[in-house]
Amino acid sequence: MEIDVDRQQKAREYARTRRRLSFVSMGIGVLSILVVLGAGLDKWFRNVIEGAGNQLPFLSWQPHPDWFPWQIAVYCLLITVLYEVLTFPLAYYSGFVLPRRYGISVMSIGAWFRELGLGLILSLIFEVVFVSLIYTLLAFQPQLWWLWTALLILFFSVVMANLAPILLYPLFYKFTPLPEGELTQRLLQLAQQAHTRVRGVYSMKMSNKTTGTNAALMGLGNTRRIVLGDTMTDRYTVDEIEVVLAHELGHHVHRDIWKLIASQALLMLVGLFLGNLVLHWVIDQQHYYRSLTDPATLPFFFTLLGIFSFIIMPLSNGYSRLIEYQADEYALQSTHKIEAFKSAMRRLADQNLSELEPAPIVEFLFHSHPSIKKRLEHADEFATRQDYAGSASLSAES
Repeated sequence: MEIDVDRQQKAREYARTRRRLSFVSMGIGVLSILVVLGAGLDKWFRNVIEGAGNQLPFLSWQPHPDWFPWQIAVYCLLITVLYEVLTFPLAYYSGFVLPRRYGISVMSIGAWFRELGLGLILSLIFEVVFVSLIYTLLAFQPQLWWLWTALLILFFSVVMANLAPILLYPLFYKFTPLPEGELTQRLLQLAQQAHTRVRGVYSMKMSNKTTGTNAALMGLGNTRRIVLGDTMTDRYTVDEIEVVLAHELGHHVHRDIWKLIASQALLMLVGLFLGNLVLHWVIDQQHYYRSLTDPATLPFFFTLLGIFSFIIMPLSNGYSRLIEYQADEYALQSTHKIEAFKSAMRRLADQNLSELEPAPIVEFLFHSHPSIKKRLEHADEFATRQDYAGSASLSAES
């Protein structure tokens, strides 16, 4: 299979538009923070919630000096909802209009709104609970809260990696066991070859949402399973699906999930430590806020995390591209199906509207995977290595 030139033109346009929208989103975020902090709205929101304690006594509950758990939770909920409302037009265009225009999404407006609403509810629950836990640590461990928070993130990441396939993903996708047959047997044999225990092979219904596709090894331990999008099983050859799954198994063999969880926790530890220094300086030296647990610190706290995340993004993406390269290498070594790998990459590029060769600076800053062109070149380089090794072996025998 060759790359579709017309699809690649659309892919470049689609990627360019999405990048511009991400810059607009980033600009809205920066402008919002500047307005909130510059106009003193961070403290105004706190005062409004604090004043509401006269009518809503639970808001005045204070189990520890300067710590008002319900005020923090309400503050977090309020600013998150306001930001979602502010950015809704952009979310609607980038999440519904644009994918429909380029033929990636097949969702109706009603289905899109239902999924958006469910995602928002879940993110609000997680965010409010997590922020409340952080401010609990700020109240009781003002000097070491950053360390405990990093450990909490590490624990939460492991738990979610285990539970997401059975608790979260089924809320958005329907999973059904893949029928017995050649494909199922070959994938299970591939998993056995990688010494990976799985609970089965499942089809994930994607065709009611998108024309794109995906495959994954989901879960950890007793929830690990092979998952294939139904938009893959009806279009790809068995060999192509096998090499795609071999790539996913490569992540397991190399323990990439654990490496990513640990590296992200370590980076977060550094970010939280630096944030701790800045927070203490702003409060202890500048007296800009009442205390570490002042609800008004939330916008400033989010700003610090956002700045740090933006700074380390190229580092995180660079590490991600490295482990993706290694997973490709495993897929090629374990299957030796070089042409199937290359045809699968081309098919994925066309189906998902992925750029064959983004600009180097774009790939460096924003891409978590090597470009399709680099992955195809990797396969060719692997084939050359195999030919050389075969020639060397024959020479040695003779």
